[in-house]
Amino acid sequence: MANEPTSTDINALLDDLDAGVFRDKVGQALSAVAAGIIATGKAGKVTVTFDMKQIDDARQISCTHKVSKIEPTLKGKRTEENTTSTPLHVGRGGKLTLFPENQGKFDFQPEGQSNTQRA
Repeated sequence: MANEPTSTDINALLDDLDAGVFRDKVGQALSAVAAGIIATGKAGKVTVTFDMKQIDDARQISCTHKVSKIEPTLKGKRTEENTTSTPLHVGRGGKLTLFPENQGKFDFQPEGQSNTQRA
């Protein structure tokens, strides 16, 4: 654990935001804007925004993630904005993860079975 990086793994984080849907939204926005640029010769724009705030007094934040696009069209532009949020844990050095770094193992036992009986 001492050798683990303390910075956020952006690929893992993007997979976790909105259960992976956010990554797809960004990809779709990039493709739509690029197609509009090629079709019209006009500039377009994709903006990704992360707003974060602490959840109560826990080592968790609410990460609100937004993807906005300005897609050029022949007669103007098409704009769209999509905002969702995901609760994240803050680990050592500010590392953002979906689950806490020190998540313990849950020992679920079927009803009537003691801890010493294992299948």
